[in-house]
Amino acid sequence: MSSVPAVEPLPEASWETDVLGAPYVVETLALRPDAEGAVEANLVRYDSPGEATRAVLHVHGFNDYFFHTEYAEWWAERGYRFYALDLRKHGRSLRPHHTPCYIEDIGDYYEELDLAWRIITEREGLNEVVLSAHSTGGLTASLWAHDRQLPLAGLVLNAPWVDMHGPFWMRFGTQVMRQVGGYQPRRELPRGGPGFYGQSLHKDFAGEWDYNLEWKSVEPRPVYAGWLRAVRTGHLRLHQGLDIQSPVLVLTSASTYRPSAMDEEVFSHDIVLDVTQMRRWATGLARVVSVVGIPGAMHDVVLSRPAVRARAYEELDRWSRAYLTG
Repeated sequence: MSSVPAVEPLPEASWETDVLGAPYVVETLALRPDAEGAVEANLVRYDSPGEATRAVLHVHGFNDYFFHTEYAEWWAERGYRFYALDLRKHGRSLRPHHTPCYIEDIGDYYEELDLAWRIITEREGLNEVVLSAHSTGGLTASLWAHDRQLPLAGLVLNAPWVDMHGPFWMRFGTQVMRQVGGYQPRRELPRGGPGFYGQSLHKDFAGEWDYNLEWKSVEPRPVYAGWLRAVRTGHLRLHQGLDIQSPVLVLTSASTYRPSAMDEEVFSHDIVLDVTQMRRWATGLARVVSVVGIPGAMHDVVLSRPAVRARAYEELDRWSRAYLTG
């Protein structure tokens, strides 16, 4: 049984046409203010033709937001009403007074996740829900599903961030910064390297996708000690094992690559996270976990080149027919 708290009455529906245009609509969710002032989240819905009895709720990653129309339409074609949540201080929810993407506790996101869940299940009456998440969103969604013991139909994780990449000494260094984050949360941490990943995606550089570069920047965004502390605390919890009450699919690239130049390999590997770590920790998420490595996939698997993402959708279809009802 779900333990999502019904703290306050749900707001009346206030859907408006989204920046993606019809049939995408969006509802702004007012949240409790934090130290930076007013905070909100934005729930996007794809209004596909026909009645839906099931739903997907998608959660993006760090320096990201929902623009994945192909992914939404894939689910809609299979009878799901698709929702995507732009978390606080990301994408549609980012305001001038915000530090982009900043939180000090993964649990801060539970407020908007809980509200989105209640809108979908209570106000819109869809009780068979698949949770979907990418990268840092995969960490957040997994912890939330575990903590709330959600009655999910399934969980789809696209390259979830489950550990720091790199050798042991680098991960040890983040443990030191985790302590720093407790007393200097706004301390900016050094980040090296050019934005190869962003360049590989956006159509103005070497990619095929069109999205808002103010909401998903090409160059890596600054990160802060308090944010890293929140992430590493989440990693530690995940490493201790979770008890998600649904089948889980983990989609990853087949391999990781660390580029030193904008070469062809950038387009056929995960150049952001370590897929070995994903595979290592995936089996501790739930009792039923399927892990599929897609040869030639990028970090966001569904943004890979067309033939590769077609393979990813084949794997997603195979898993959904095996584990999802209907």
